[in-house]
Parts: sequence; C-alpha cells; structure tokens
Amino acid sequence: MQEDILQYLITEVLGEEPGYDLDVEDDLLGSGLVSSMGIFRVINFIEKTYGFKVPPGDMIIDNFISVAAISRYVENQRSAAR
Repeated sequence: MQEDILQYLITEVLGEEPGYDLDVEDDLLGSGLVSSMGIFRVINFIEKTYGFKVPPGDMIIDNFISVAAISRYVENQRSAAR
C-alpha cells in the first residue's frame, strides 16, 4: 500500500521524480512538496483505490503528513470496516 501511494504521489501529484528519494516518513506538507490541493488529489486516489470515503473530520494534517501516515490511516479505516 505504501508503494502504491508513493508512486501516485510521484507520478500524479509531483509530476516527476523529486530531486531526491522520497522517503515514506518525509513531511509532505511542511517541506512544500505537496500543496493542500495535492492532498485532496491523494484523498481522491484513496477513495477510488481503497473504496471508502474520507470524512471531513479525518482530513487533518496528522493523517496526511507523510506516506507512512497516509498508509496507517488507510489501513486503520480498512480494518474498522471489517
């Protein structure tokens, strides 16, 4: 799952490979790599790929600060739905 999210970020949100290796723990927002609009694109990707809606209350920085945080959030949501 982390690899899918990482690949989506690199190809669809960033538009190309960044000048360094993007790590799953990198701060996407604080570093300026991803804008708030980019996060909405990631949320759309998550909803379509993993089949659940991200409620507005879950659209907080802690859930989307890094690829690792996004992956944890998705896994928690999928586990809760079971």
